[in-house]
Order: sequence, then C-alpha cells, then structure tokens
Amino acid sequence: MLSRYQQLFHASGSIQFALAGLLARLALPMMGIGIITMLSMLQGSYALAGGVSATFVLTYALLSPQISRQVDSHGQFRVLPLVTFISVLGMGLIVASTWLGLSYIWLFLGAFLSGFMPSMSAMIRARWSQIYKGDPLLQTAYSLETVFDDLTFIAGPPLSVGLTVVLFPQAGIMIAGILLLVGVLLLVSQRKTEPALVDKHQMMSAKASILRLPSLQLLIILMISLGVIVGTVDILSVTLAQIQGQPAMASLVLSLYAIGSCVMGVVFGGMRLSMPLPRMLLISGVLTLLSIIPLLWVGGIWSLSMVMFISGLFFAPTMIIGMSLVENIVPDHRLTEGMTWLLAGLNIGVAFGAMLSGKMVDELGIYAGYWVAIAGGILVVVCSLMSYGLLMRQETAVCSS
Repeated sequence: MLSRYQQLFHASGSIQFALAGLLARLALPMMGIGIITMLSMLQGSYALAGGVSATFVLTYALLSPQISRQVDSHGQFRVLPLVTFISVLGMGLIVASTWLGLSYIWLFLGAFLSGFMPSMSAMIRARWSQIYKGDPLLQTAYSLETVFDDLTFIAGPPLSVGLTVVLFPQAGIMIAGILLLVGVLLLVSQRKTEPALVDKHQMMSAKASILRLPSLQLLIILMISLGVIVGTVDILSVTLAQIQGQPAMASLVLSLYAIGSCVMGVVFGGMRLSMPLPRMLLISGVLTLLSIIPLLWVGGIWSLSMVMFISGLFFAPTMIIGMSLVENIVPDHRLTEGMTWLLAGLNIGVAFGAMLSGKMVDELGIYAGYWVAIAGGILVVVCSLMSYGLLMRQETAVCSS
C-alpha cells in the first residue's frame, strides 16, 4: 500500500505543489471558527458571529465554482493571485473593523470579500489529474487529497481557536490569511505542473454550464446530502456533550469522525480495484446509510463517538469515488470547475445540516436531530442508486456504439 504513495511522488514537482496546497487549504477551516470565536469574545453576540461566519461560508460556496471556471479558462497563475488578494483584503477588513470599532456592515462586507477564497482542494486535484489522467495512481492521489482535507479540518479549527485565545482575538483570522497567501504564491510559482490552458474552441464551449449534466447534478445532490450528515454531527456532538456536562468531549466526536475518514482514505488509496465506479459509489452510499442508523440507539458521548468513527470510514471513499466520477463526466477543460461544484455542494450541505438539526434539537430534542442525519443518509443512497442507473446506461451506450 505504501509503495503506491511512494510512486505517486515520483512525478517532478508533486511534493512541492502538494505541500503548498496543504498550507493554503488550512485557511478555510480556520476562517469560520475564527470569525465565531473572535466576535463572541469581542461582541458577546453569537447571532452576529454566526451571521458573519455564514456570510463567508455561503459566499465561498457560491463563488468558488465560478472562480474555478475562470481558472480552467485562464490558468491558476493568472487567476489565483487576484482572488487570493481579494480574499485576504476581506480578512483584513474584518480585523480592521474590530480594531477600529466600525459598523457591523463592514464585518459582513469583509466576510463577503473573504469568500473569494479559491478552492485549493480542487486546484491540487486538477494538478494530479494533469499528471496521472488514465493511470490507477490517480485514485491514490484523490485519496491523499481527501486525507489532507480531513487533516486540515481536524487541525484548522483548534489552531484558530488556540491562536485567538492565547494571543489576541483577531489572531486566528490573521494567520489564516497569511497561510492562504503564502500557500497560493508557492503554488502558482510552480508553473511546470499547472494544468494546461484550454484552446479557443474549448473556451467557446465552456460558456455552456456543466450543471446541465444530469450525472453531475446527481453527484452534487449526493455531496449536499453527505454534507448534511457532517453538519448534523457537528450540532449533535456539541448538544450531547453539553447535556452530559462534558462540553469539551464534543471535540472527541468530531476528531474520531475525521480520523475514521483519514484511515479509510489512506487504505482506499492503496487498493487496486477493478469494479466500475458507479457500482462502487452505490455500495459506499448504502454503507454510509447503514453506518448512521445506530444513531437511534446512542445513549452517551462514547457511543456517539464510536458510531461516528464507523460512519467516518465511509466518508472518504464516497468523496474519492465522486471526484473520480467527475473526471469521467465533465470535459477535461472544465475539470477544476466540476470538482469545485462537488466541494461547494458539500459545504452547502454542512451549513444546511447544522441549521436544520439545530432547529430540530431546539424544538423536538436531540433524538429528532438524529433523524436529520439519517434522512441525509437515505438521500445519499437514492442519489447513488440513480447515478448508478444513469452512468451504467451511458457506459452501455458507449460500448454499443
């Protein structure tokens, strides 16, 4: 298994762009919690903190596919420095607003500008695809990137909170901006591994939206459903830990979920599988649902932790298979945009899952929140089943022709 990861980095420049991407992507998980921690400390208002954080998350989710589309057309070297500058400018505006005591409108404007942050996960996956397209090692590369995503979401929030508490309230956001800027500049300086630009004919065809592809629509809905599960886990872990008088234990649940995903991501990347991707997606979707049904029998924080660890085992494979399918569905010159739509769907699902489960918990109790996660799992199965039927029919039609 380790030999496949060693082979992965035989490609010239691969270590450099992978590390640059890892550095830059830490900014995303640090920003949301950094805004909430800073404003709750300075203003004492969770409503304001949640509103500003939600502005950043939703702006990022809506703009990142459009930014990736421009990257596909004009290249990472031309687009990424500009949007990164806008994002870092927004972070600076948030920090300046709190230092100078400006009106709250400047906080929301800063959060909006910060949302111009590019999807670094998609940028790095596009580089791997450029190198290993059609090679089994591409599955290993996607697995590695999913593990890196999980690691940043494990390390990012506590790093941001720790900096904010130990240094000063704005520290988490400021360090996130520095990491983003340095990581992006290191990445774009590596021109040899940058994906090739599209030609004029492809650029004309790029005007048509790839969202019209039914198979991509299903994958985006599947990712939204997967995000609903993740967002619900965030709320349920905090709620149950508070009910049991152990608020710090919420981090255990979230960490075990991410660790489970990391472990299976590494294992999955080292496997040689000949099964068709649509069938693998269906199996992974069914196992995702089965893994969260035991939530109905959770009685404490430890049992919730075990269920979430097992559920996390199926998160990474579903993500990896979904990204691999996008490579087969969208044209090569729209690959970064296609992968970003999936990641945006995941982020939207996390926000929606947290909002819906929070409302259910407030009005009906914690067990009502569990049903939000299970509903997300059912939708994952429905989407994976529909994707299986659609993609297998398309594959049969190609073979017949």
